[in-house]
Amino acid sequence: MAEAVVFTSGNGSNFQAICEAVAETEHKITAMICNKKDAYSFVRAAKLGIPAYHVSYLGRSRGETEAEIDALLTRLKPDLIVLAGFMKLLSPEMTEKYAGKIINIHPALLPKYPGTHGIEESFASPDKELGVTVHYVDAGMDTGKVIRQKSFFRTGEETIEEIEEKIHACEYEIYPQTVIELLNRAEEGK
Repeated sequence: MAEAVVFTSGNGSNFQAICEAVAETEHKITAMICNKKDAYSFVRAAKLGIPAYHVSYLGRSRGETEAEIDALLTRLKPDLIVLAGFMKLLSPEMTEKYAGKIINIHPALLPKYPGTHGIEESFASPDKELGVTVHYVDAGMDTGKVIRQKSFFRTGEETIEEIEEKIHACEYEIYPQTVIELLNRAEEGK
């Protein structure tokens, strides 16, 4: 059995999709770490029976917050760290310490449209093919090695809400699959 910890900042829909998929395997999501105390992801974690931790960035340096996160990770010893709507950039020290163990999903076909407005920038672009990217996390903003992408072609008639819905459908499909594949690899490597 391999184990993962999920970081989130908000609603937690990807977190839930991942937990439900992993529950069908021998692997385990051992915890959720969230930086926003009122995030709906805490409700999801409670319903799923996943231990949840609030680690705030407010009024603290990134170093102080990451020291608390690192202490949790040291105790939990995850094989994989999954960022699912986690809206903070991890420090180079953190990404280096856990290199090859942290993954993220981005709502655009990287390297296009990195950052926090991937859906809006994709929608505003002339691109016919849109999609999502699962990638390893490094010290840059959405610059880590691509693991997998899923795309679709748009007609040009869709609203941004319809595009967002298609993006989320892609996320809910490939992110849990990728997490399970990486947990399988981690288990094989033990």
